[in-house]
Amino acid sequence: MLEIKGMDVYYGDLQALRGVSLTVGAGEVVSVIGSNGMGKSTTLKAISGLLHPRRGSIHFLGQEITRLSPSAIVELGISHVPEGRQVFPSLTVLENLAMGAQFPGPIRRGAQTMEQVFDYFPRLRERLGQKAGTLSGGEQQMLAIGRGLMSLPKLMMLDEPSLGLSPLLVETIFEIIHKISQQGTSLLIIEQNVHHALCISHRGYVLEDGAVALLGPSQELLNDPHVCKAYLGL
Repeated sequence: MLEIKGMDVYYGDLQALRGVSLTVGAGEVVSVIGSNGMGKSTTLKAISGLLHPRRGSIHFLGQEITRLSPSAIVELGISHVPEGRQVFPSLTVLENLAMGAQFPGPIRRGAQTMEQVFDYFPRLRERLGQKAGTLSGGEQQMLAIGRGLMSLPKLMMLDEPSLGLSPLLVETIFEIIHKISQQGTSLLIIEQNVHHALCISHRGYVLEDGAVALLGPSQELLNDPHVCKAYLGL
């Protein structure tokens, strides 16, 4: 479904990604783990068109998207739930969700998709008329994921979905993410909570200094001595 080959990304003269290659298959959950500043969020920004690689290519469903605009990439079927939620604080929950459906297909199926979002996150139904800026951190994360689902993505990218949440809410969010994957949506997850991320993933990549240092089935990475020492504290 998604194939990245030899991707280099720069911020000015500073190289953030070095020859990154990764794939996500149909119906697959893939995690990218690593410490802060290693290029995880940059990878998602490049896929979603917010940054353009200096070298390498990105293909989605057989089409090159390396230099497409973010809106064109969303319309093709990739949604990006950014780090820090980035909901529209002055808009209501309903208005935020509606912002996720901006193309003909998602607009036609908007009511049906919204009901599915409420099945995942019943709390959002209770707060439809509430301004997003007044929601708790966990509720804003639910809203951000729900808004991402409104575009009917074939691939959903989640950047640090558990950041700043209580342990109980972390469990809830990962349970919902697992349910979304079971409905057939492919997922690419950036997450510092390495154990949770790998436990719901089929495969994982470890980014260090902007390059892929390790990759493999998630269970193998969970048992890898380097991952255990560097990221799991074992």
